[in-house]
Amino acid sequence: MKKIIKDTFVLMAITLVSGLLLGMVYEVTKDPIKKQEEEQKIEACQKVFEDAETFEKLEDQEAAEQMMAESLKKADLEGKVQIDEALKAVSKDGNTLGAVMQITSKEGYGGDICFTVGIQNDGTVNGISILSISETAGLGMKADTEEFRNQFSGKKVDAFTYTKTGAAAENEIDAISGATVTTNAVTNGVNAGLSFFRTLSEGGILDE
Repeated sequence: MKKIIKDTFVLMAITLVSGLLLGMVYEVTKDPIKKQEEEQKIEACQKVFEDAETFEKLEDQEAAEQMMAESLKKADLEGKVQIDEALKAVSKDGNTLGAVMQITSKEGYGGDICFTVGIQNDGTVNGISILSISETAGLGMKADTEEFRNQFSGKKVDAFTYTKTGAAAENEIDAISGATVTTNAVTNGVNAGLSFFRTLSEGGILDE
């Protein structure tokens, strides 16, 4: 009986010490981790909006969230795409150049596809930058190549569509051979961003 009690106290002591050590490690590392995450976010934004000096949060977040839901519904993308964050792209002289959005498409073949998209004030897409993707090697992973990503760059359209027979219009994207699911996931993600951008612009949120 004494041995059981002793062992119990030893385990409790080990658990307590472990908990304290983990807490100390968290306190020591949380600020550097937060700083690194912030730097990575800024870097991702700059990839799709090089002309911007800073990236600022939208002032009326509540209104923006309502508009986000409305825009996804309007584009028939509810449950398919999630807009994680939208930031204003601001120039050196303080003018709003457009917006950068972090988007997660839930339609990927291998799981969620997360990327940023930059959109200028006039609705022109600067480009997209993949943050995380786990599609099939040699097929869906080609979505993270310049050849595929650049198809969205410099385009001013209401929405993109993909084709297997060769893009012939401004709004058409060449589908990745053998990976139409991935192509569809990214295309829908960009379309969600465009829909939300138009809603923000019309609502005057970007001008605040």
